[in-house]
Amino acid sequence: MRQMKYGFTCLIFMMAVFSFSFCKAETKSSRQKAEPRVLVFSKTAGFRHDSIEKGTETIEELGNENGFLVDHTEDAGLFTVDHLKKYKAVIFLSTTGDVLNDEQQRAFENYIHHGGGYVGVHAAADTEYDWPWYNQLAGAWFLSHPKQQEATILVVDKHHLATRHLPDTWRRWDEWYNYKSISPTIHVLMKLDEKSYEGGQNGDNHPIAWYHKFEGGRAFYTGLGHTKESYDDVAFRQHLLGGIKYAMGK
Repeated sequence: MRQMKYGFTCLIFMMAVFSFSFCKAETKSSRQKAEPRVLVFSKTAGFRHDSIEKGTETIEELGNENGFLVDHTEDAGLFTVDHLKKYKAVIFLSTTGDVLNDEQQRAFENYIHHGGGYVGVHAAADTEYDWPWYNQLAGAWFLSHPKQQEATILVVDKHHLATRHLPDTWRRWDEWYNYKSISPTIHVLMKLDEKSYEGGQNGDNHPIAWYHKFEGGRAFYTGLGHTKESYDDVAFRQHLLGGIKYAMGK
C-alpha cells in the first residue's frame, strides 16, 4: 500500500513538472511570435569592417533590452518576398559592394513597398553602385574618406528618436565618409562641421545621419559605426537604437 502511495505521488510530481515545462515552452514560443523581429545583413563583397561582429552583438543586446528579436545573416538567398515578411526592419550593417542579385533586389524593393524598414550603418553607403533604387533608399553613396580622426557633429534635428538624447554638438572619433549622389528627399539629422577635421569634401552641408519615408517604407542611415569602440559608446548605441525603432515604425 505504501509503495502504491509513493508511486502515485511520484506520478503526480512528474505530471506537474511536465505541465510546468510545457507551459514555459508555450510562453516562450508565444513571446517570440508576439515580439517584432529585425534582420541584420552584413554580407561584404568589398572591404570588410572588423566592427561587424561587434555591431551585430550590440544590436542583439539592444533587441534584448528593448523587446525585439534579432536575426543575423550574410546569406543573400534569404532575400525573398516570403522570408522578408517576417521583419519590421532590415539592417545593412557595413555591407560593401554588390551583395544582392536581380531577383533578391526585386524582393527587397517589394518589402519596402509593403511598409518595410531599412537601416543603413556606415558602409551600407558603399554598397550596390549599379542599383540606382538602392541609392535613393539609402540616401547617398560613399565617395571617399580621410584618415580616422576626431570631428564635431552638428545635431540639427533633435526631435527624432535617434538624436533627441544628443547635445547640440557632439565630438567623436570615427572614419568620416564623404558622399555623392545625395538624395534631395532625405531629412538630415546630423551633419559634420568640416572646419573641425581634415578631408571633408561636402562643404557646409555634409550630412552624416538622416531619415526619410520612401516608396511606402521607412529608411534611416548613420555614417557612424566604423570602429569597434563605437558600439560601446552609450550615446552611439542610443542613436542606433533610435534609428532602428524609426525603421520598425515605432
